[in-house]
Amino acid sequence: MAIEEYDLFVIGTGTAGKRVATACAEAGWHVAIADRREYGGTCSNRGCDPKKVLVGITEVMELSKNLMGKGLNSVPEVNWEDLMKFKRTFTDAIPAATERDFKEIGVKMYHQSPSFLDNNTLSVEGKTVRAKKIVIATGMHPVELKIPGREHALLSDDFLELPQLPKSMIFIGAGYVGMEFAHIAARCGVKVTIVDTEDRILTNFDEKLANYLQENSEQLGIEFVLGTRVNAIEKLRKNFRVSGKRGEETIEVKAEMVFNTAGRVPSIEELDLEKGNVAFEKDGITVNEYLQSPTNPDVFACGDVSASGTLPLTPLSSQEARVVKYNLLKGNVMKLDVPPTPSVVFTQPQLASVGLNEKEAREKGYDFHVREENVPHWYNSKRFNQNCYAYKTLIDKKTGLVLGAHLLSADAAETINMFVMAMCGKLDCSTLKGMIFTYPSWASDIKAMV
Repeated sequence: MAIEEYDLFVIGTGTAGKRVATACAEAGWHVAIADRREYGGTCSNRGCDPKKVLVGITEVMELSKNLMGKGLNSVPEVNWEDLMKFKRTFTDAIPAATERDFKEIGVKMYHQSPSFLDNNTLSVEGKTVRAKKIVIATGMHPVELKIPGREHALLSDDFLELPQLPKSMIFIGAGYVGMEFAHIAARCGVKVTIVDTEDRILTNFDEKLANYLQENSEQLGIEFVLGTRVNAIEKLRKNFRVSGKRGEETIEVKAEMVFNTAGRVPSIEELDLEKGNVAFEKDGITVNEYLQSPTNPDVFACGDVSASGTLPLTPLSSQEARVVKYNLLKGNVMKLDVPPTPSVVFTQPQLASVGLNEKEAREKGYDFHVREENVPHWYNSKRFNQNCYAYKTLIDKKTGLVLGAHLLSADAAETINMFVMAMCGKLDCSTLKGMIFTYPSWASDIKAMV
C-alpha cells in the first residue's frame, strides 16, 4: 500500500488546529487533518459556546429574582427542552461547516486519532501517512476518577446534552466547570452539591473573592462539601451515593446524577509519542519558545495540549496557533509572547481575574499596595438589587501600573477587559483616572478601583 505524503499533518480540528491547517493550505501546502471526534473542537461543540448559551438563561433568572417586588411580579419559568433546542442552533451546524471549509481549500480529512510510527510517519484509518511537519492540537479531556464506580460519573459533554434535568446533582470538583454547571442547574431548580478535595473553591482565583462567590452560591441553595477526598460512587435503586473521607470522618451524599468535574488533562494518550520522539510532560507536549518539540523539530504543538505554561483558554489557543503558523511558513521567526491574560468563571456573579495575585507579586519582588472592597452599594450593583460586588487591585507603588485585577460582579467578564487594555497599554492609575468613560456603566467603576 502506498504511503500518503503531506507537507503538513494537523492532529485536532479545534481553534488551534483549524487555524494552522487553514493558513498553510491557503499558502499552497498539501495539508491533512484528523480528529477522533466531530470536527470543530471542544469550545464550539461541547464547551465555551454552548455553555454560555445555557448561562444566558440564568442571567435572566438572576435579574428577575433580584427585581421581584421592584417592578417585576414574577420570575420566568425555565423550559429546559426549549433551551436545549436553542443551544443546538449554535452547535449542530459546526462539524459539517468545519468540514466544508476544509474541503473548499483542499485539506484532506481523516476521522480517527493518528498514532506515531516514527518521527514523520503516522498511522491513521489503517493507512500510513508521512508529513514533513506535524502539528499536535488535540486539546484536553476530563481526568479519569481513579475510584470504584467511576463509570457512573457523567461528564460535561453529558450535561450539555441532558434531555431533562433531574431533581438533584453532585459535582465532583469545584473548578470552572463544576461551579458554572452548578449555577446553571441550581437556578433551574436542581438541588446541587459540590464535593472537592480542597478546602476552598476555585483555587486559581483570589481567595477572598472566591469566598464571596461561595457565600453567594450557598444563598442560591448549593451545598459545598470541601476538604473531602471522594473514594467511591455507588449506584443505588434510584440515586447514586458518593462517599469520601474528610480527615477521619466518612462523608456520604446522594443524588440522581453525579458529574466528574475534577479537571482536565492533555489528550495525548493515543498518539504513541515515544515512537515519534516527541517529548511530553504532565502539562502536555514539551515545547520551546517557538512551540516546537525540542526532541523532534518537525513537530509543533499549540492550544491546550502544549506545555507552554499558558492557561488552557480558547484565546490563547488562537495566540499559539498564530505563532505556529508563522514558524511553519517562515521558519522560526516568532516566539510565544503572552500578554496579560484574563480568565473568568461564568457563574452569577462572574469571577474574573487578570495579572498577578498577592503571593505572585511578592514572589516577583514588587512593592505594591492593594485596593479591595465589597461594594454592593455601588450604583451598578444596587440598580439590579444585587448583593455581591467586590474587587481587588494590585498597584505597583513605583510606576503606578496595575499588576493584577480581580473582580466579582454581574459584569466582571466584560469589565476585566478594561484592565487588560490598561495593562497591555501600560496605562498608569493617574492616566486611567483622567479618562472619560460612559456613565453610569460598569466600566466607569474601574476609576474607583485604582
